[in-house]
Amino acid sequence: MRVFIVLSILTALVTESVAQNATIRITNPGATSLKQTVVEIPWKTVKAAYAQVDTAMLQVVQTETGQEVAYQLEHRGEKEIKNLLVQVSIDPKQTIRLALRRGKPAPVEPKTYCRYVPERYDDFAWENDRVAFRIYGAALNGRSDNAYGSDIWAKRTDALILNKWYKQNDYHKDHGEGLDYYHVGLTLGAGDIGVFLNDSIQYIHNYRNWSVLDNGPLRSTFRVTYDPYMFNGITVKETKTISLDAGSQLSKIQVHVDHDAPRNLPMVVGITLRKEQSPLLLDEKNGVLGYWEPTHGKDGTIGVGCVFPASPVSMLRKYEHGLAKLTVKSHADMVYYNGGAWDKAGLITSSEAWFDYLHEFANQLKKPLIIQAGK
Repeated sequence: MRVFIVLSILTALVTESVAQNATIRITNPGATSLKQTVVEIPWKTVKAAYAQVDTAMLQVVQTETGQEVAYQLEHRGEKEIKNLLVQVSIDPKQTIRLALRRGKPAPVEPKTYCRYVPERYDDFAWENDRVAFRIYGAALNGRSDNAYGSDIWAKRTDALILNKWYKQNDYHKDHGEGLDYYHVGLTLGAGDIGVFLNDSIQYIHNYRNWSVLDNGPLRSTFRVTYDPYMFNGITVKETKTISLDAGSQLSKIQVHVDHDAPRNLPMVVGITLRKEQSPLLLDEKNGVLGYWEPTHGKDGTIGVGCVFPASPVSMLRKYEHGLAKLTVKSHADMVYYNGGAWDKAGLITSSEAWFDYLHEFANQLKKPLIIQAGK
């Protein structure tokens, strides 16, 4: 009997010790307050804090509030878990603690989604609780309604609407949730990338193949590849990995480029400009390209922007685009962010507010969160 009691006490002490040490600290070193942002915690950090982690029975609790935290296990298209994604708020200079414990997690409502759209000429579309986007597939090549760049849909609901809008096939009218009125055409649209040779934009046309790597609830990620194209005797092949987090106005764009240029390949990321005068931000020092479009009648106003982590970036206004000039080695990657906001969504309603958002996003990239295992 005594042995049983002693073993029970030891088991309780070990369990308590594991529970106390199964903690992740997240510190915000910057001056920007992060509201319901998705934080990426490497899985090796989770294992260091909680070696006995059972992914089928895992709860994440913010110790300061005692509230369970929504999370996602990110795989990046592979069997093994790469990251634990959590959605939390952190004030400047604040540290929060997440306790990892055994228990059945509460269901998480999907806030992001992506899919291939074969019923609409190979579109690939993605969205979160703020915005929606699409790019165009090979089925549009050669058609009179072809388009090259990125498209943005104006949403004013936190519901996921892609399937509904495509099914209704009436998304150019606002029925209370938003609409698609942004015009792309044969441009870079809302922040796409092209080759820049002989002082002109060379378009890479439309994607050929796709694969979904993760699909919510907090982050959706997919990959698209493009046919090789030859520009001035230089062959260029491009692959994009695109992800969108819940609560963000911007997608992360990772571009892998293979080319046979003798030196680094000049490229540009661009935003198409309208004929009417409207605010354009070319902040080379901080790597922020922003545009607040002219109001589109009763449809309202869209802001479009790009953020470049590797700043400073040379920028210019040319060929009816706001452009950021980049160079890339062959077999190399580059990363930038693009996206937008719609004033009728009620969150960002002016050029000043939009440019502030882009600058805050850039500042956050320069001072990333510090993530550590242990108390």
